[in-house]
Amino acid sequence: MPNVTSIDLTRRESQIMDILYRRRRATVEEVRADLPDAPGPSSVRKLLEIMIERGLLAREYDGPRFVYFPAVRQEDASKSALRRLVRTFFDDSPGAAAAALLDMTRTPLSADEYRRLRTLLDRARSEGEE
Repeated sequence: MPNVTSIDLTRRESQIMDILYRRRRATVEEVRADLPDAPGPSSVRKLLEIMIERGLLAREYDGPRFVYFPAVRQEDASKSALRRLVRTFFDDSPGAAAAALLDMTRTPLSADEYRRLRTLLDRARSEGEE
């Protein structure tokens, strides 16, 4: 899968990507069945076509219908969804989002998780000072 460094997904595209990452492959009707407040089949088909044009999805013919699957790594799509969430609910503040995540967990961070977060925080601080 290509590594797309900047993916900007709409809410509906995020929902479709979530469905396809979970299912790995799906027809229009399978995607539609899993979408909340799903539009009609032709609207879902059009959304999938747009996502193919953008390089987000691929498809192949399987019997009487097309089957769709992700064309980008899940990590890249999840970063896009997270950017949208931080922008929408945390006033575009990664620090506020991280604090909320840490506040809501009931289990302590492992030593590895703590070291990774510490490294990321140190890097963010040093880049902010430059």
